[in-house]
Amino acid sequence: MGLDDIIRSLQHKSILITGSTGFLAKILVEKVLRTQPEVKKLFLLIRASDLNSARYRLHNEILKKELFKVLREKHGSGFDSFVREKIFPVVGDVGHESLGIADLELRKTLWREADIIINVAATTSFDERYDVALEVNTLGAKHVLEFAKQCGGRLEVLLHVSTAYVSGNKSGLIMEKPIKLGETLIPYSHLDIDFELKLVEIELEKARNEGADEKTQRLAMKKLGLKRARLYGWPNTYTFTKAMGEMMMGHLRGDLPVVIMRPSIIESTFSDPFPGWMEGARTIDSLIVNFGKGKLKCFLADPNLVLDVIPADMVVNAMIVAMATHRSESSLHIYHVTSSVRNPCNYHTLADTSHRYFSKNPCYDKDGRLIVVKRVVMFTTMAQFRRYMTLFYKLPLQGLELVNEALCQYFQRQCNDLNRKYNYVMHLAELYEPYAFFKGCFDDLNTEKLRSAVPPNSLLTFDPKIINWDDYFMTIHMPGLVKYVLK
Repeated sequence: MGLDDIIRSLQHKSILITGSTGFLAKILVEKVLRTQPEVKKLFLLIRASDLNSARYRLHNEILKKELFKVLREKHGSGFDSFVREKIFPVVGDVGHESLGIADLELRKTLWREADIIINVAATTSFDERYDVALEVNTLGAKHVLEFAKQCGGRLEVLLHVSTAYVSGNKSGLIMEKPIKLGETLIPYSHLDIDFELKLVEIELEKARNEGADEKTQRLAMKKLGLKRARLYGWPNTYTFTKAMGEMMMGHLRGDLPVVIMRPSIIESTFSDPFPGWMEGARTIDSLIVNFGKGKLKCFLADPNLVLDVIPADMVVNAMIVAMATHRSESSLHIYHVTSSVRNPCNYHTLADTSHRYFSKNPCYDKDGRLIVVKRVVMFTTMAQFRRYMTLFYKLPLQGLELVNEALCQYFQRQCNDLNRKYNYVMHLAELYEPYAFFKGCFDDLNTEKLRSAVPPNSLLTFDPKIINWDDYFMTIHMPGLVKYVLK
């Protein structure tokens, strides 16, 4: 299958996309509309109270973004009429059965017309509330699959976006293989998803009966998610619930054609529709932002270990090629969209380019003073980091608390604030530790076969081999970060 065939595969097709207001889905929507203007319809599932609210979100959170400027320039004054003809917002929520689409006639229309379903909906916070993460990442996958089955034989493919890190903390070469229902990362243990769902109900009911307020319930659900994830070998609630979502897809699909994409850390666009577009601080971006602002003095990572990142437009390109390749196949296919084998980057590159970029392009504080950045101190073990935090933060804080006691709580506000900041930093360090010292690399043999259909540097390329990571961070990603996140 050649490039023209892949693009032609979207012609006259109706596509249902979940998670459409998210970062990756926006790029997918723009790409489809620009490369295949003869696509029939894009049904975008949007969480909203009613259709007018969904239209408002469509306009303000999707079409209004600078991401669509190339498409706007292409259609000129006809842009609005073009998108009205192609895009149809649908009020719904993957966390509910039938995707939360209340209108039966609308559901029937989607079952009758949808040629392709793409599930991009997810909550990606590492320590999300367990009930919320289960609802979106696990049950959401199940609900999308059940909805897809209602389309009957006309559905060409269901594509589900997962994450490469469903592998947990595995080291060595990690294969593109399915996760079996009940499989865990701890030997001789078994995961019962129904039990996890019931456990959440029991814990929430218990908290309500005890009169717990919303904040207390939220914290309890966050702790429960992390506890359950680590019990079965996953480092956080996000990867745990995404793994369970994959289990649902694999176990319940029957003969439905399903493709699971497992991207690694998704970052700003490499080239399409233009370099550097991004939205919000991604996984590693909060570190870069805080470094540029002069707030990050140390960094938890082994500089020689691989940092597996992939530009968002390459992920979208891989999704399009995979959908075209596996249309109407009654099988399950899994793809790593990653860089650690093909063209590895490491944490030294991230630290070095961050320092060079913000040395040349400094930020300014709220008083207009230039912020001078120094090379970050990198701790190669968690023990080193804890010693540093104890020596320079915890012990001085304990000294301040003693003075506070002697002076009748005079410094209580400062103590509370410093305690909160210290605990927050340590919590973040524990969440990110598995990635800072991740020693796995993602096999992409299946993905390599997909790449053979796409010429290098073409409209749908997703080969990380063409990326010079130093250049990407210095001239694409960090300028984009400054423009779209630090603006």
